[in-house]
Amino acid sequence: MTADRPPLAEGVPDRLYGRRRSHPLRPRQQRLLEETLPRLRLSPAAAADPRAAFARPVEALWLEVGFGGGEHALAHVEANPSVGYIASEVFENGLCSLLSRLVAEGEEATGTLPPNLRLWPQDARHLLGLLPEGSLDRLFLMFPDPWPKARHAKRRFVNPALLPLVARALRPGGEWRIATDDPTYQGWTAEVMAAQAFFDVPPPAEARPEGWPPTRYEAKALREGRQPLYWSLTRR
Repeated sequence: MTADRPPLAEGVPDRLYGRRRSHPLRPRQQRLLEETLPRLRLSPAAAADPRAAFARPVEALWLEVGFGGGEHALAHVEANPSVGYIASEVFENGLCSLLSRLVAEGEEATGTLPPNLRLWPQDARHLLGLLPEGSLDRLFLMFPDPWPKARHAKRRFVNPALLPLVARALRPGGEWRIATDDPTYQGWTAEVMAAQAFFDVPPPAEARPEGWPPTRYEAKALREGRQPLYWSLTRR
């Protein structure tokens, strides 16, 4: 165990993700990871006082687990300048996608960056263990990897063993948003949430609620005829 990897619950796999890279990085992507990412990276030490990690004071703290291409995270960052937004993603191509939207080519080390954004390019579960209790006001899990095979169910972020960790980090009254188009994950989420006592769980919406930015994964699901469901859970 290291300082940025606190112990996880018994029975939880060491990681929930597969590959960290889908193809070799291009020179521009490599510069983004080497020059831009360090300017936004949230350090494990800073996680102990996360609101102080931003370039200006923030009134709330939100965390997105697995931000994919980054469009959902950046929409919130732009629309909510008083919120400190931590975006977590281990997939390097996803990190590059978000970073490329922030700085022009040739300005990787100097371009202006959002003062209310920090990145956690590691397993989000370890960050949840480092954050102070009740420090998060909102958590996003948008179209996660469904791990559809039964033998991989333990790798799903919505997991009975992980709920105490999520609940610890969210303040009472805090919101956990979950969206998925995968029927297996939808049924799994309903089953897991029916058997827990940390969150109030209204029925999921079938249309994206107001204030939920779209994602490329949602657009793909709708094009291919899959029905997303949108949960909004409240920490008790």
